[in-house]
Amino acid sequence: MDSPITVAALYRFTPVADPAALRDALESQCKAQGIKGTLLVAGEGINGTIAGSAEGIAHVVDFIRAQPDCAEAEVKYSHAAEMPFYRMKVRIKREIVTMGVEGIDPRASVGTYVAPQDWNALIADPDTIVIDTRNDYEVAAGTFERAIDPKTATFRDFPDWFRRERERLLGEGRAPKVAMFCTGGIRCEKSTAFLKAEGVEDVYHLQGGILKYLEEVPEEESLWHGECFVFDERVTVGHGLALGTHVLCRACRRPINDEGRASPLYEEGVSCADCYHERTDEQRASARERDRQEKLARARGTSHIGATRP
Repeated sequence: MDSPITVAALYRFTPVADPAALRDALESQCKAQGIKGTLLVAGEGINGTIAGSAEGIAHVVDFIRAQPDCAEAEVKYSHAAEMPFYRMKVRIKREIVTMGVEGIDPRASVGTYVAPQDWNALIADPDTIVIDTRNDYEVAAGTFERAIDPKTATFRDFPDWFRRERERLLGEGRAPKVAMFCTGGIRCEKSTAFLKAEGVEDVYHLQGGILKYLEEVPEEESLWHGECFVFDERVTVGHGLALGTHVLCRACRRPINDEGRASPLYEEGVSCADCYHERTDEQRASARERDRQEKLARARGTSHIGATRP
């Protein structure tokens, strides 16, 4: 399949002295290059995913890497047949990935990075505890063998989950290795730093995240099952970063597989089995009309004013 759109998922933990100035500069650079996506800027760094032409993405990445202490910014590339974003957003946040725990600094203390080629051996070790640090709806689309699902709704829930489960996971005099993973690596930077701050020393995380693993590890050698949820219109990707099979429920933003689409409660653009009973008839009617207007706008080649998808 022809895939003319380059997608770059990137982050860098580094002090940003003037987040507003960096936001404005990034907005200008992205607009000039026709780039779409979302970038988050905070005092602790930059994070986001952007898409556009190969030349435009290269220009913006070069601009980011030219910023102080950003030459080694983590960037993972993939491709899409169509633009996976509707607009460009650059936002200032308190954190570039929100954990909500004061004093966690991945620049000062972080887990041991494990290359994708070495990940299988680590998580296959029965003495290793494997934790998926992503949200419950992401885990539902796919995860690694032996991985524990914390069933968290947001990353903010992870610290409380670990503190509740710590004794069960690490108690009785055990000192197992703890291996954690996430989509692109950024959440693991914070989750491993958090565990080390909690006194857990033998902590590891998958370098480059699931996306790097799926890109580099052949499917026949893989311990990954399912697909990886991504925060754009591709919804999920599989081995080799090929386009996945899930669609997105426009009402609740959860990924829906073939079985979910077969549910009588699934209506494109309106509801799925997971969210049908969370909404009223009036809300579903409103969603139905919004979906109709968006489809009409796409048929005309324009953007519907009510379209707020990322």
